[in-house]
Amino acid sequence: MTPINRNISLRGLRAFCFAAEHESFRDAAEKLFITASAVSHQIKNLEGELGQKLFERTSRSLTLTEAGHSLLADIKPLITRLDEVAARHRVSTTRATLSISVQPFFASELFIPRLSEFTRDHPDIDIKVDTSDESAEKHPATADVSIRVFRSAPAGYASDRLFPLRLIPAASPALRKKIVVNETSISGDVPLLVHDSRPSAWRQWSQSSGMEVPRDASIIRLDSMIAIARAAERGLGAALVPVQLSDAWFESGSLVPLSDHELPTRDAYYFVCRVEDADNETIQTLRRWVLQNFDD
Repeated sequence: MTPINRNISLRGLRAFCFAAEHESFRDAAEKLFITASAVSHQIKNLEGELGQKLFERTSRSLTLTEAGHSLLADIKPLITRLDEVAARHRVSTTRATLSISVQPFFASELFIPRLSEFTRDHPDIDIKVDTSDESAEKHPATADVSIRVFRSAPAGYASDRLFPLRLIPAASPALRKKIVVNETSISGDVPLLVHDSRPSAWRQWSQSSGMEVPRDASIIRLDSMIAIARAAERGLGAALVPVQLSDAWFESGSLVPLSDHELPTRDAYYFVCRVEDADNETIQTLRRWVLQNFDD
C-alpha cells in the first residue's frame, strides 16, 4: 500500500487546478481571493512535494508540462467532487453573487438602465459588473457571465445569441446642418469617426447603401464604441453607431441619423458562460432575464 504523503496541500492542489485552467496565476488568484504571489508560492511548494515541475513559465505565458497535464486529469475530478460534497453540507445562505463582464457601450445604454428591474425582482443576488475593454472577443476568465460581441458563438462555452450588430451613420444636430445628404451621397466638410476594430466600416456602409461618403474627409480613430458616440455627440465628426444601442441618443436629440440605411455586420451580442456553469440556478435566472429583455 502506497504510504500517504501528509505534506501534500489540498490548498496547493486547488490553486494548481485554477492556474492550470486559466493559464494564469493572476486569474487563479482572483478566483481564490488571494494574491498571485501566494498562488505561485503554493504551486512551488506543490512541485517540491511532488518532485516534478508542473508548469513551464515565461514572462508572457504559463503552460502545463506533461506531468502537469497528467496531474490535472487526475486531480480536477477529485477537487470538483470535494466541492460538491462541501456544498451539500454547507449551511445555505440567502445570497448569491454573479460577476458579469459587459462591454462599455452595451452596459451604459442597455444593461445598466434596466438592471434595477432584475435587482428588484431578485434581491437575493448580488451583481458585480465589469465594463472591460470592448475590443477583446473572448469571455474573461474572471467572469461568471459575459455579454459581449462575437463573430460567431464562442467555441467551448455555453452561449445564446442575443441580437446582431447593425450600424447607422449619425452626427450631432449642429454638425448635421453642415452636411448635405441626398439619395446618392453624404457630402460636406465633415470628419469621419472610425473605430479601430472596424477600419473599413464606412466603405462597407457606402457600398451597402449605394451612397457616397466624403472621400477626402479627415479621419479620427478611436478605440471604443462609447468614445465614438461621445465624440459624435460633441460634433467632432460623423459616426457609425450601433442601431440598438443608440435609441436613447436619437430620442434625446443628442445624435441624429444621417440615413435610415443600416449596415449589417457579421457580429452579434452573445450571452456567454462556461459549460460547467450553464445549469447554475443563479446564472439561469440571469439568462432568462437577459433573453427576455435583450433577445432580438
